[in-house]
Amino acid sequence: MKMHLPALVAILGLATACQKEKPAPFVPGVVPTFRNPIVKEKFTADPAALVSNGMVYIYAGHDEAAAGQNQYVMNEWLCYSSPDMVTWTEQPVPLRVSTFTWARADAWASQVIERNGKFYWYATVDHRTLPGKAIGVAVANSPTGPFVDARGTALITNNMTTAVNSFFDDIDPTVFIAKNGQAYLYWGNTACYWAKLKPNMTELDGPINQITNLPAYTEAPWLHQRGAWYYLSYASGFPERIAYAMSRSPEGPWTYKGILNELATNSNTNHQAIIDFKGKSYFIYHNGLIPTGGDFRRSVCIDYLRYNADSTMQQVVMTNLGVDPAL
Repeated sequence: MKMHLPALVAILGLATACQKEKPAPFVPGVVPTFRNPIVKEKFTADPAALVSNGMVYIYAGHDEAAAGQNQYVMNEWLCYSSPDMVTWTEQPVPLRVSTFTWARADAWASQVIERNGKFYWYATVDHRTLPGKAIGVAVANSPTGPFVDARGTALITNNMTTAVNSFFDDIDPTVFIAKNGQAYLYWGNTACYWAKLKPNMTELDGPINQITNLPAYTEAPWLHQRGAWYYLSYASGFPERIAYAMSRSPEGPWTYKGILNELATNSNTNHQAIIDFKGKSYFIYHNGLIPTGGDFRRSVCIDYLRYNADSTMQQVVMTNLGVDPAL
């Protein structure tokens, strides 16, 4: 996510407000079940997903802005678990900005990953004493927490990255562990940064690098693997679509492949997670579909992700219906 000028939001919001989801197919005598958004009693944004021990966990920022309030109000992250991608159980709040004593505000985009029986949560916050956004790491023995600050300090601060002159370039962390055990951290707004992580998952293992050939890169990187291919998807332009690139290595070089997901309904931002579960691939994102929802009151949705014979990804079709139970 990122800060937007109110005027820009107002103007560009007209475009996304006009986006219409495809109608559900008509089956005589059958009332369709609309599973998107997956959470309807709260506003959820910037989803990340984890598959662990036969369960799927979705971690999302909690959009708490009042109706008509045109700014992000986010103080905590939420966690939902499911055995089938359809039945979701809300867990007790596992992480708050206040967990990081060095942080001031803004529970922005994050991701949880499992390693050696522990769960590491990489989260964007606003630093209390250093200007700009920062990335912290929390750790727990369970995917539902409780999580505690793993370092006591930020892993990434704004003064560590200089590719762009912005207080918002150190946001949206995604973490990936390659089959050889090497862990990678990707992040960034308007510049896409990456670095290796040490096996303890709480320290960088080498320099901060930058990917410079991703067309219209905005933010929200997500790294995943299928077979011999690595996929780097990201939010592109503004309002945001999701684009992607492919490589034979998590370190690149990356080859741009095009748009994966079009504009989300009633939301200028777009933020994705991609997982495989019980033999199918899923694309998890947010939109502003709930009544009174919008740019600052978003909702997590799930649709299917499909691949072509040449391993490229098909453009995701966003639906009201969502997905069927995974068996």
